[in-house]
Amino acid sequence: MLKITGPSAGLSRALTVSAAAAAYVLYIATIPAANLLITHVGAVGVGFGLTAPAAVFTAGLALVLRDLVHEVAGRSAVLVAIATGTLLSYLGADPGLALASAVAFGVAELVDMAVYTPVRKHGLRKALLLARARFSRRARRTLAWESQRPARGRLVAAVAASNAVGLVVDSLLFLSLAFGSLHFLPGQILAKAEMTAAAVVVLHLIGMRRRPA
Repeated sequence: MLKITGPSAGLSRALTVSAAAAAYVLYIATIPAANLLITHVGAVGVGFGLTAPAAVFTAGLALVLRDLVHEVAGRSAVLVAIATGTLLSYLGADPGLALASAVAFGVAELVDMAVYTPVRKHGLRKALLLARARFSRRARRTLAWESQRPARGRLVAAVAASNAVGLVVDSLLFLSLAFGSLHFLPGQILAKAEMTAAAVVVLHLIGMRRRPA
């Protein structure tokens, strides 16, 4: 078995730290980018005749980057990143949008983490069974059988599932608090789903390249 020792182990740790720092910086950078876009660009087309505030793409990207910070740096780093991002959302937004921006960002990112964590650990099917097992004997029996099977594609499933929930929560909260209207909701959900789909495709391709022949 190949073991990483000496300088190679140090290089591996350095690469992990560098990846975590890069993911963290990119994640935080989405907040001022979103504020600039919503202030100076306004609404944009997102496809299928729908429109949404321009910041919707950076909001979708933030959900993906949150998952990557979680992946390379762990839960504690994610909580620090969410707290930092929430504060920056409040301080950097237009006064009329500050509260809506901060609340939507903070709550959506925490919801994203709440979904990402069990799916990444157990796989999507088992995570759903764990949630149902508290109330269903049949789910508990299925869970016992499912636990014997290896979970596959956990990272892609975790990103897809957590983003699907997070983008809806973010859109509902921000539009309700900022504008008192859900007029842009379909466009918001579509644009964020497009960002998630792009990320899932990239992660899947990376996983295929790393898979042994």
